[in-house]
Amino acid sequence: MKYRIGYRTIKTAAGTAISILIAQQLGLHNFASAGILTILCIQVTKRRSLRTSWDRFLACVLAMPFSAVFFEGIAYHPLVIGVMLVFFIPTLVMLKAKDGVVTSSVIILHIYMAHNISLANFLNELGVISVGIGVALLINLYMPSIEKILGDYQRKIEENFKIIFYEMVRYLRTGESDWEGKEITESARLLDEAKMLALRDMENHFLREENIYFHYFKMREKQFEIIERVLPIVTSITSKVTQGKMIADFLVELSENIHPGNTAHLYIDKLNGMKKEFEEMELPKTREEFETRAALLQLVNEMNDYLIIKSSFQAIKRK
Repeated sequence: MKYRIGYRTIKTAAGTAISILIAQQLGLHNFASAGILTILCIQVTKRRSLRTSWDRFLACVLAMPFSAVFFEGIAYHPLVIGVMLVFFIPTLVMLKAKDGVVTSSVIILHIYMAHNISLANFLNELGVISVGIGVALLINLYMPSIEKILGDYQRKIEENFKIIFYEMVRYLRTGESDWEGKEITESARLLDEAKMLALRDMENHFLREENIYFHYFKMREKQFEIIERVLPIVTSITSKVTQGKMIADFLVELSENIHPGNTAHLYIDKLNGMKKEFEEMELPKTREEFETRAALLQLVNEMNDYLIIKSSFQAIKRK
């Protein structure tokens, strides 16, 4: 059985060792706790790491005056720790620093075990906090780029869309299909995974509020919803008409040009031209032909919406 060690595991291991080593070299008491703080502050994204580190730093600093008031004012007793937490935790929640409860508890227990409130103890704890959280922040500045992975998702989703269009064309031309439809469920899964990765990539940039890949996958998700609506329309068509062949030819051309660039306006124009041709054709002569042409018109309208969604998207440049 193969085990894969992720970059976050490596960063956590290295950061813990470094923070303990620094705290020990500085002669700080409870130096091992710097490693605990580093472990708790390593996060999956830079922004989350920064927010978490600030919450933990604030909580740890506040833990010291709270400890002084309760331990010196009442007693150094386990019950006093419980009473103090009843007041301390709501304070952190009010300050929106609830993520710091666990780390601040480490500082509280240090002071409790020392049975002594002094400036030297406070400075020591401040040193442990600064080393542990500071190392975590520095370690977390490195985040591997996931742009290649996002590009792979993009290409796979586009490939699935092409296959789906090809199967629609095959059915419109022959009225037959042995397609299992696995690309439908696979595309839904890929879109969900890709959006999550794109959001994570956004969180790894302090100055960039938007992610072009996230908008791309959201755009494809909206188009995918239309594809899911279109498939039952296609399978409801039971007879062959000229309009069906024209739409099939259009879908072939469209499927061959599914890419991150933005050429949707060209196909919108072609679709509008095709609709005008439909209007100039003879009226249906049978009920079956009428129903078929009505379904095809609905298909054309859905494809128009599909293209409008793409036309509003800023193109991604291939690398």
